[in-house]
Amino acid sequence: MTWNLPNILTIFRLLCAPGVALVFLILPRPFADWVALILFIAASLTDFIDGYLARKWDQMSKFGAMLDPIADKAMVVTAIAVLTMLHGTNALIVIPAAFILLRETFVSGLREFLGDTAGTLKVTKLAKWKTTAQMTSIAILFGYGATGAAPLFTLGLLIFWVAGALTVITGWDYLSKAMPYLRDHHED
Repeated sequence: MTWNLPNILTIFRLLCAPGVALVFLILPRPFADWVALILFIAASLTDFIDGYLARKWDQMSKFGAMLDPIADKAMVVTAIAVLTMLHGTNALIVIPAAFILLRETFVSGLREFLGDTAGTLKVTKLAKWKTTAQMTSIAILFGYGATGAAPLFTLGLLIFWVAGALTVITGWDYLSKAMPYLRDHHED
């Protein structure tokens, strides 16, 4: 493993994932919401910065390429678990959360199964928009918990549903691209 700034930022993002959950066990609300919001925003920013720096400084590494999507998914999955915990069985949170979690798990499994042919599942621009929508909505929903401002909840939910829709669309796109590699070929 190469210790460079892009990889350190990715590790920071990975470590923030459990931090977002643990603050709710340690700190009272709404202070925990503020800390979770700050951790989540800081970690989300590293998602954009680490890749940019790795390309700009020619510091791309196999370790970074492997860890980056894991850190992204850890942040999103942990934050969604926390939001679901905080809001209970609110269908407005649970429905898009279920689709997001399904897609993230499914695409990770597809990439693992396809191995070297996983290049067919390269990240698309729409998938980057999906990630941006997920991170933005989660940050806004943590902001609602910190401030109690009802308009933030409404805005966060709206973007969360957009993220859920983009999640379904990009998941279907990846499945379509993977189908030729998933068919059994039988010779008669």
